[in-house]
Order: sequence, then C-alpha cells, then structure tokens
Amino acid sequence: MANIINCVVLKREAEGLDRPPYPGELGMRVFENVSKEGWKQWLSRLAMIVNENGLNTADPRSLKEIEGHMLGFLFNEGDKGGVPMGFSPRK
Repeated sequence: MANIINCVVLKREAEGLDRPPYPGELGMRVFENVSKEGWKQWLSRLAMIVNENGLNTADPRSLKEIEGHMLGFLFNEGDKGGVPMGFSPRK
C-alpha cells in the first residue's frame, strides 16, 4: 500500500517516497514531508543548479550550497530555492 503524505512541495496529499533520499536529519525531513512527485521536481531543479553554478557533488562546499537550495525549494527556507540567477532556458 502506498504511503500517502501531505507534500510541502505540491501542497496536497500525494504518494510518499519509499526511503529517505538524502542522509541525516534533512533526509528524514524530506522523507516525511516530500512526495515522489515533489522530489522529482527537486531533482530537475538540482540538475539546473549544479549545471548553472558549476557545482561538484563530491565537494563539501558544493554540498552546502546544494543543501541551501534544497531547503529553499522544498521547504521555502532561506534565500535560495529559486531558479539560478542568470538562468535562461534553451530554445
């Protein structure tokens, strides 16, 4: 049976994740509050953030930046989470 949660991204009930998608307390918070669809939206935004900012997911400084964007996008916390400054979608 699907795990239904109240997704903070979608602002409605939706199917929850199967397991925490990120380590630690932040991962548990995501697991408890973000749906599969909401997480998929974050992953799309994450790709944009990594590419536009030249981040390296193996670099601790980049991970800190990514976590800031994650908190902003998923939980509307802090000053990050929007589309990266200067981003222009390809036509």
